[in-house]
Amino acid sequence: MRFLLLLTLLSLASCQKAGTGGDASLKVYPQHHGVSVINHEGYPDTVFLKFNVDELPGTRPSDFDSYFVGKPIENFILCDGLKAGKYYVYAVGYDSIWGARVKGGMPLKIKYSDRKDEINLTLPVTE
Repeated sequence: MRFLLLLTLLSLASCQKAGTGGDASLKVYPQHHGVSVINHEGYPDTVFLKFNVDELPGTRPSDFDSYFVGKPIENFILCDGLKAGKYYVYAVGYDSIWGARVKGGMPLKIKYSDRKDEINLTLPVTE
């Protein structure tokens, strides 16, 4: 009986569904050619999140489940209130040094053990 109870609890803990409503924070640092992309007031950097996937779902805002907008002059975008699980992180912004719009993405897994932490992610972006 105890074995079945333990097995049930372990299976519930391993089935983490990504999404909002959790305690994890993700700080995304977009970098273009190894240099931080700074948020601009007129064109703020934005991070789009797709829950429970490993691949880019598309590049339209409607392809994603949530988004977060950066604050002017900061070199990161804060994505607050996330649960443990799998995400595809996609960022867009403007690199004023190169004078170009930049974008890029990668899969990310927030582990159950990191569900209450602040996670830093350096995200390479390109033209």
